[in-house]
Amino acid sequence: MREDTTSTRSREQRATLAEANHILVDQGILDAFGHVSVRSADDPDTFLLARNLAPGLVQADDVQLFTLDGTTDDPRPPYLERHIHGEIYRARPDVHAVVHSHSPAVIPFGVAGTPLRPVLHMAGFLAPEAPVFEARDTLGSGSDLLVRTPQSGVALARALGRSSVVLMRGHGATAVGASVEEAVYRAVYTEVNARAQAEALRLGGCTYLTDEEAAATVATNTPQLPRAWGFWRDRAHRP
Repeated sequence: MREDTTSTRSREQRATLAEANHILVDQGILDAFGHVSVRSADDPDTFLLARNLAPGLVQADDVQLFTLDGTTDDPRPPYLERHIHGEIYRARPDVHAVVHSHSPAVIPFGVAGTPLRPVLHMAGFLAPEAPVFEARDTLGSGSDLLVRTPQSGVALARALGRSSVVLMRGHGATAVGASVEEAVYRAVYTEVNARAQAEALRLGGCTYLTDEEAAATVATNTPQLPRAWGFWRDRAHRP
């Protein structure tokens, strides 16, 4: 497996991945941990993901090329959880970008038994609710909860199903999209929705979006992704 890293498509995707990492850090979705990937435009059976590095430090030259089984020719250490990405790409041909995060407001919904459901129009993609991946079902009761094998990656992809986001009990969440911009948008607004839903529940209850409302909001918001991306990118790059 070799990639022509000088190709225009490869250079563009690597630069976009670096921007995505910086945006997600600026938005409080990633910190020293978490990662974002994109399916290669040159070969759909491969994907691009940074080497094992804090997201805020990622530059285009840090991006590695992987096969779907999580192997790379790059000698630099890769992320332990690269199988999150490879197995989702294998299971979901419609997915072209994946964000795995530990965003703080989302964590309680993976452990408290309260489903994460859309309460605001920017998060209709969560409908009807975000599924939860239980690591114990695959890894037993003594694991570190990390998806570090192809088998656990397959189990996570199965839990995700056709959803846009899967929660990971005691660990975080994984959001997917048809583009890096969409996956980043979903990761950001999953966190925003979690904060809003938790606050509404503290106030006494929630009125959730109907499935029809959710679908309508997705149709409205998807064409607006460049607006959000441009703002977040410029904000992340401010001195």
